[in-house]
Amino acid sequence: MRRTHLSLATALAAVALAPAVTAAADTGKDDPSSYVFGVIGDVPYGADQVAAFPGWIDQISADPDVRFVAHVGDIKNGSSVCSDEYFDFIRTQFDRLDTPLVFTPGDNEWTDCHRLNNGPYDPYERLDALRATFFPEPGVTLGARTMKVDAQPGFPENVDWRAAEVTFTTAHVVGSNNGMSPWTGASEPNARQVAEVAARNEANIAQLREAFAEAEQRDDRAVVVFQQADMFDPTYTPTFADVYAFKSWVQALVDESEAFGRPVYLIDGDSHVYNVDRPLAAGSKWLGLYGVDGAADNLTRITVDGSSNNTDWLEVRVHRSGSEVLTWEQVPYR
Repeated sequence: MRRTHLSLATALAAVALAPAVTAAADTGKDDPSSYVFGVIGDVPYGADQVAAFPGWIDQISADPDVRFVAHVGDIKNGSSVCSDEYFDFIRTQFDRLDTPLVFTPGDNEWTDCHRLNNGPYDPYERLDALRATFFPEPGVTLGARTMKVDAQPGFPENVDWRAAEVTFTTAHVVGSNNGMSPWTGASEPNARQVAEVAARNEANIAQLREAFAEAEQRDDRAVVVFQQADMFDPTYTPTFADVYAFKSWVQALVDESEAFGRPVYLIDGDSHVYNVDRPLAAGSKWLGLYGVDGAADNLTRITVDGSSNNTDWLEVRVHRSGSEVLTWEQVPYR
């Protein structure tokens, strides 16, 4: 069942007339002496942000240093329709970006589409539609300037690549207890959910282990992992029953980071509030909540602003020397 809210339709009509991006004659994006990337997530949320989104894309495109942009999931809010029309609109905006765009899905665009105000849809039909729209050519990013990445067979959204002596990887880890939250009208996850989450989690862990193995083999200075879910939301302490589907993934992050020994950065969205912490360091409450072994003092987690806090994007700079491989700043939207 597909419906389109009038407010969304109005916003889409308004932005359809937005001017196309005009790249500067000398963007500097091929300069090997600097490496900068951008991160956004949980955007656009609602009709006002949908209308503003093309302008935000234009602003990031105009930054002469940005080499790629990562969107860490949730291309819509949790109470809007998961329509093909909306997916196509977001894909169009992604392709206007004058740099490669890497997208890892969030829960709002498929796992939560069972909600009545989201359509409702079958979430797995929406996952197929999402992959068809945003990952039609595995191994090639979105954006006006594409780049080659290594895509995982069967999970084209899971990709990795190397730049500036850093290994980057995405993992399809989503909120709503990694997709295990019961659907509308149910009190527990159904058999399809259990099977899908198990298969996706296995693929994510394999992707992570491969990325770290490659980083170790190449003696890379750091590993950067992009995902949607905030598994360590600092604003509350969930029970294990709320987050149990993340446990094996958290253990894999600890294992791989601890063995790697060099800086690891986990960049996520989901909780909508900018935050920097070390949730898997020794003594962290999250180690006990998830019941994992070991610790990862070298893992820094960065959460980007989202939802009503979407007033900025994150500009991240890779440093080729020094103990801090990455530094970052929030850049306000104009």
